Amino acid sequence: MRTEFDSMGPVNIPDQALWGAQTQRAVDNFPISRLGFGRDFIRALGLVKTACAKANLQLGLLDDDLAQAIIRAAEEVAAGEWDDQFPVDVFQTGSGTSTNMNANEVIANRAIQLLDGEVGSRSPVHPNDHVNMGQSSNDVFPTVIHVAGVLLLQERLIPALETLQESLLEKARDFDHIVKIGRTHLQDATPIRLGQEFAGYAAQAEKSTARAKKARQALSELPLGGTAVGTGINRHMEFPAMAIPYLNEVLGTDFVEARDHIEANAARDAVVEASGQLKTIAVSLTKIANDIRWLGSGPRAGLGELKLPAVQPGSSIMPGKINPVMAEALIMVAAQVIGNDAAITQGGLGSYFELNLMMPLMAYNLLRSIEWLASAVEAFTDRCLAGIEADEERCHEMVERSLALATALVPEFGYDKAAEISKEAHRTGRTVREVALELAVLPPEELEVILDPRRMTEPGLLR
Repeated sequence: MRTEFDSMGPVNIPDQALWGAQTQRAVDNFPISRLGFGRDFIRALGLVKTACAKANLQLGLLDDDLAQAIIRAAEEVAAGEWDDQFPVDVFQTGSGTSTNMNANEVIANRAIQLLDGEVGSRSPVHPNDHVNMGQSSNDVFPTVIHVAGVLLLQERLIPALETLQESLLEKARDFDHIVKIGRTHLQDATPIRLGQEFAGYAAQAEKSTARAKKARQALSELPLGGTAVGTGINRHMEFPAMAIPYLNEVLGTDFVEARDHIEANAARDAVVEASGQLKTIAVSLTKIANDIRWLGSGPRAGLGELKLPAVQPGSSIMPGKINPVMAEALIMVAAQVIGNDAAITQGGLGSYFELNLMMPLMAYNLLRSIEWLASAVEAFTDRCLAGIEADEERCHEMVERSLALATALVPEFGYDKAAEISKEAHRTGRTVREVALELAVLPPEELEVILDPRRMTEPGLLR
């Protein structure tokens, strides 16, 4: 063990640790969940610290040797070389100060190593004076939330949703010739083409992509530069204007400085907004996954209109049973995202005066929602959707047996007469076509045209 000092006194720290006294105090204070922020957050934290060091170097506030060592250390953090040096629990101080100081201390000590100094000496690199120059946890931590969220949206969720849409459109084209029964209120309704159903799912995926892009836009303003309460105390006037372009250059993003730093420090409305978009995406994906698992129910005692790929045995007791596990996994992730949104909304209510005090909670839940949605969509698309086949014979059989075919007779005879034919078909167990032919309501060739299920899937039934 080595002993370091902070403003409160001495702290014992493991010899191999690159963190310092404030990190160790947080480790001791918050042995709560064993949850960490994860790779995406630490990557963004390293990127933000790199940008800050570059800005301070350009402004002439850091000596070149110190700045280069800090930049290299921060880049190593961003690259994942020191993830094991971030032990602080998610549930900590509400501003995220413990994690910001964790980064400051790790980067400072790594920079000291690069300059052949002694770890823990705070010389020649100080975690507060040099690594945290021009910054506060109150603007750095929310900035990192935005950067990490945008990167996950940009690199994971948006591409996953776009691929989902493409796969659904491909199925829509493949299935467009198949007419099946529509359902409303879980009851038989008028015919619809299976391709039309899948085109509808594709439209949901397209709208989900648009919502993910709106979430990205909501996070595009960065609070960096607000420091303690949004007034920018202790930072150079040009600091954020120099730091943010570095992020955009490296990441291909379009971050901008917050228009009002008081608002940007004090409220986490953008995170709440982004989470709301994710919740809507989760609801939409649940509809798609639920429909597909229901349409694939069976194989003999369910709807059975779709054949879902078999990816694993479905039961420990029933031989040969196959379950729609990929749809179920996506539905569970969606439920968790909805729960995360509730926590994030509560977190948004934790803004008091000039600071939000639930930022670590919001960060963890937002990033997990994006990451898990992306992973679940990718798995569902690859291991379920791509292998779906249609049972055309089953679709045709269920359309022909449906009483809803009587709807096509309404323009010819009116609602009441069509209802009589439907009721008679139901009473006798026959089809609408069979009853109509028996009653000779129309010549057979005309009835064949009117009761053509394909014709019922398009507007313009009146002759």
